[in-house]
Amino acid sequence: MVKRKFLYGWLMLLASVLLLAGACAKKETKPVEKVEPAPGDTVVEPPSGDLAPLEDRVKILIAEDGAASGAGFYIAKERGYFEEYNIEVDFADFANSDDMLPALAAGEVDIAGGVSTASFFNAIAQGIDVRIIADKGHNMPGKSYFTFVIGNHMVDEIKDYPDFRGKKIAVSSRNSIDGYIYEEMLKHAGLTEEDVEYVHIADFGSMLGAIDAGTIDAALSIEPLIAQGVANGFHVRFGDATDYAPESQIAMVLASPKFMENDEVSLRFMAAYLKGVRDYNDAFFKDIGKDEIVDIMVQHTALKDHDLWERVFVTGLDPNGKMFVDDIKKQYDTYKANGAILGDIDFDKAVDTSLTEEAVEVIGVYE
Repeated sequence: MVKRKFLYGWLMLLASVLLLAGACAKKETKPVEKVEPAPGDTVVEPPSGDLAPLEDRVKILIAEDGAASGAGFYIAKERGYFEEYNIEVDFADFANSDDMLPALAAGEVDIAGGVSTASFFNAIAQGIDVRIIADKGHNMPGKSYFTFVIGNHMVDEIKDYPDFRGKKIAVSSRNSIDGYIYEEMLKHAGLTEEDVEYVHIADFGSMLGAIDAGTIDAALSIEPLIAQGVANGFHVRFGDATDYAPESQIAMVLASPKFMENDEVSLRFMAAYLKGVRDYNDAFFKDIGKDEIVDIMVQHTALKDHDLWERVFVTGLDPNGKMFVDDIKKQYDTYKANGAILGDIDFDKAVDTSLTEEAVEVIGVYE
């Protein structure tokens, strides 16, 4: 019992680190700026020859808090893809998206990550001008990093989705990607919200203890807590989120309108970012150069256990930057139908895929 309590505590601490990595104060932020090279600095010619480096060195500020879905940024930085274009990148932490989105719209930061929530769409509907430009997270078929688990006491009782009827299901939030996935699962199961007992548990780490204790029957959880819970006998994976939400856009790369206006800088930035994403795909889905990529992920994210990277189902990142745009609109419609969104969004303006498309023309299509 003492050992189990100790394990609970360790897992809760790790979960807190993963989920609260952005809890520090916001850094000083600046828009895209030219950076004078230090004496002796040389500009590296891109070995691919796809685009010449910028004549003047430019600094780009990215709002990123160590999330695994920022892999493309981290890899491109560490492997010198930004440097090849004479671009310097730096990362800024924000306590929450309420601070980050206005800074992005004002051009105080250039790039950020956004997760689907009603508050995110409300901000855009109320005049916060940002651009949704590329994929930053989706579930991979059969290996969703964000999916349901069930307690060990339910393995003989829950065999298929309709078996969730009458069960206690923990979800971290409503009118967010979590609530959207939850609602899609219920539709797939042929159930209504009255057929199950919704249990709000905001902290994913707390779900581990609740499901092991049997106070909940299932939970919508996330990696690496899913893999840890399986390894420690707290729960088992149940199905896969792509069974009922095969093209869910969970996170997106966002850009400042000011950043998008600078074609030469933004195109080179996106080309470098996609090169990093392609290395990520090579590593985790083709087992090419995986050790080096895992080292980069360990350096930049809260998941410091190299071996655990071998067991988790990782975030899907499209190597050509493509998003599930129809699903983004569907999420917005879902939140609006729930009464959580006030106002309308011009998606033709808010979603801009032109930059990723142009970058792919330059560096080629990843098969």
